[in-house]
Amino acid sequence: MSVIFESLVPIFLLVACGVWLKRARFLAPTLWEGLEQLGYYVLFPALLFSTLATAHFQGLKTDATAAATIGGVLIMSACVLALWPLLKARGVSASTFTSLFQTATRWNGFMALAAAERLYGTTGLTLTALVMTLIIVPINFVNIGVLIWFNGGPRNLRFFAMRILSNPMVSASLAGIALNLAGTPVYAPAMSAVRMLAESSLPLGLIMVGAGLRLGDLVRPKPLVFLSGALKLILMPIFMVGLAALSGVRGDALLTIALGASVPTAMNGYLLAKQMGGDAPFYAVSATLQMVASFLTIPLVLTAAAYLAAG
Repeated sequence: MSVIFESLVPIFLLVACGVWLKRARFLAPTLWEGLEQLGYYVLFPALLFSTLATAHFQGLKTDATAAATIGGVLIMSACVLALWPLLKARGVSASTFTSLFQTATRWNGFMALAAAERLYGTTGLTLTALVMTLIIVPINFVNIGVLIWFNGGPRNLRFFAMRILSNPMVSASLAGIALNLAGTPVYAPAMSAVRMLAESSLPLGLIMVGAGLRLGDLVRPKPLVFLSGALKLILMPIFMVGLAALSGVRGDALLTIALGASVPTAMNGYLLAKQMGGDAPFYAVSATLQMVASFLTIPLVLTAAAYLAAG
């Protein structure tokens, strides 16, 4: 466990660097919004595209990985939706419930990719990118659907499709896989430029994660925030790792799936909550609590998964 913990320390140090830099006086406040857009629309899609366009999927048990990852997300979604009548009876608003749903089902791809590369090398990075590709569409479809349904937005298939297909990570992932499967060569200098962009995405992404945290809000969090953390950091890994193990996934592949399941929620869900009528302050507090707690829960999940992986 100490090896896993020490391997993750640089990840959390970069997140802490982001926390400090955001609060430093020598950086313009407008810098962060521009960096966030650069990462979301350019750097992170470049990483997904370059990884998936050149990946070798043989031996990765893609069918079992798809079943475990998509199945885990759908089971978690069903569990959270089943809580709505109880939470509504206790006075939880629809907007707060949508943010609870998002924080329980979304996951931080920046952290997952960075940690997978450090812990499991190229294979881990490739598999994590594949996992992201498999679940990014269903996660966005389900979360946008919940936001629309509970907040009274237009409930039509065209609206769903446009919101999903306009996601730059979705389009970059699909383009990378399409080129890979077609065997279409990419002009080498062009791919080198994309890789150069991709190399900057992980450290910058982790710094941006830290910049988005709101540590002051952890002084008196709502009890529902702890439910969000338990669902994402404990129950989601149980579902996803359990399904992967039952599907015959073992070794580093299982550990990589466990890592993806155990990282905290994605920060971009905060923007979606603001845009579509969710409870953005609740989302921010939940994401911050999960980030702090994950420093302990990720090593525990990976240690437990290692026993299954060895079998």
